[in-house]
Amino acid sequence: MILIISKNSDRTTIEVMKWLSALGKKYIRVHEDEVFEIKAYQKKLFLESDKSSFFLNDISSVWYRRGGLKFKHLQYKNPSINIHMSEAQYWLQDYVIKILESKKHINKQSNSHINKLWVLECAKKAGLDVPDYFLAENTDEVILNKTITKSITGNVILESLNKKTDGIMYTSVVEKKEKEDFFISFFQEKIEKDFEIRSFYLNGKIWSFAIISQNDEQTKTDFRKYNIKKPNRTVPYNLPKDVEEMTCRLMVELDLNCGSLDFVKKGNNYYFLEVNPVGQFTSLSASCNYVLEKEIANYL
Repeated sequence: MILIISKNSDRTTIEVMKWLSALGKKYIRVHEDEVFEIKAYQKKLFLESDKSSFFLNDISSVWYRRGGLKFKHLQYKNPSINIHMSEAQYWLQDYVIKILESKKHINKQSNSHINKLWVLECAKKAGLDVPDYFLAENTDEVILNKTITKSITGNVILESLNKKTDGIMYTSVVEKKEKEDFFISFFQEKIEKDFEIRSFYLNGKIWSFAIISQNDEQTKTDFRKYNIKKPNRTVPYNLPKDVEEMTCRLMVELDLNCGSLDFVKKGNNYYFLEVNPVGQFTSLSASCNYVLEKEIANYL
């Protein structure tokens, strides 16, 4: 049986599940709001929530999409016993995660949130070109209009106090100096790109498309500022063989067998920006007829 760990609202998961059903494969989907209790039954571990249940030994492959397995934590009145049993429960839960990650898998819960700064260091080690970057708590050394800034963490969505609108932290060009210091932030050389490239990696194979974002002021710096009325043109694209080989080395170094990667092209140079293990790839799949959802289903 195939185990899928995902979030309720993830449409990509549903598309892969359709292919699994078409292929006649058995699967179970775990949602982020499920809490599992670990039980022992006939010398086998059994996981049960109020929505689903499965034997650990019955799982043949795992797709970690988003979310994560959550476990019921038992509490005890005696403080000393509670500390001891908390540790025992932690190691049991860790064992379950490790068993699942030792099976055939696409991505892992344990390394789904990678350090973006460390990724850039690993990318340089793999031979990829990376725009110059630095960390600073002020803009004293920033070259205006030639430097971009973006979040050190993943894609950040900030909920407003009135909960009516959300704020998304996009990549932005630094156009003016700040008068005061701030929390250490990420700054990077602005590449006057010809176009952007989104790639999808799965177990040593790469699919890519070019995003013609430079002709639109709205998407010029960050194509994620989608222009719904006039979408960017996207076309199938092949990265140079040496860039693909270096990308594969990077993914192996990061212990990732799946992910969405971003590049920019300037002249004959390809600059690596980042990788998201659980990034979106449906647009790439649909616009280029790559049918990546079927590729995932077939691998599982």
